[in-house]
Amino acid sequence: MGLIRLIAAPIRSILRSRLFQLAAVVTVILALDRYSFDYPALRTLAEGLHKLVTASVQLCSDFFRIGILTDPVLQTGLTIVYVYVICLLVFLFLRFLLTRIIDLIGWSNFFGLRNAIARERGIAAYRAWVPFERIRPTEIPQQQWEEAFAWPPDNRPPYPSLPLRVLRALLGYVIVLGAAAALLQVYTPFPVLTWLDNWGKVWVGPWLPTQ
Repeated sequence: MGLIRLIAAPIRSILRSRLFQLAAVVTVILALDRYSFDYPALRTLAEGLHKLVTASVQLCSDFFRIGILTDPVLQTGLTIVYVYVICLLVFLFLRFLLTRIIDLIGWSNFFGLRNAIARERGIAAYRAWVPFERIRPTEIPQQQWEEAFAWPPDNRPPYPSLPLRVLRALLGYVIVLGAAAALLQVYTPFPVLTWLDNWGKVWVGPWLPTQ
C-alpha cells in the first residue's frame, strides 16, 4: 500500500490541478462533439447538452442584451461549466463507490488486505489527531479531552449532522454571493440585483399566491 501511495501521489497532484481539470473538460467536449456522429448514446448526450446550453443562453437574453461576440463566449463558457459539473458529480460518485468497496474489502479481509488498509487509515487518523492533541492543556486528562471534543461518550460525533452542515454552507455561499452582487450593483455597470429580481419574478412569481 505504501508503494502504491508513493506512485499515486504525483498522479493525484496532477489530477487536482485546475489547469489539468480544465484541459480534461475541454477534451471531453471535443471528443463528445467528434464521436457524437458515430454513437447514438453520445449523440443523445450532445443534443441534450446543446439544448441545455441554448435554453440557458435564451434565459440570459431575456434579462440582458447578448451581442454578436457575447453569444459564442457565453455558449462556450456554459458548455464548459455544465460538463465540469457533470464530471465532478461522476467523480464524487465514483469516489464514494470506491470508498465503500475498500470498506468492504477491509471488513471481509479480502486478499488479506485488512491490515494494510487499517495501517494506512491509522496513519491518516494519527496525523489528524496530532494537531488536536497539541492544544490539550496538561491539567485536562487525555480521555476527558477526547470525550469532550473528539468523540463524546454517547457515540455521537462532535460535529453537526450532514443536513445542517450543507445548510450552513449554502447560507455562507448565499451571503458571500449576495454581498458580491450588491457591490457589483453599486460600483459597476452590471445591475446584478436587478437581474436576480427579474429571474425571481420569472421563476418564483407564478408559484406565489395572487391576491
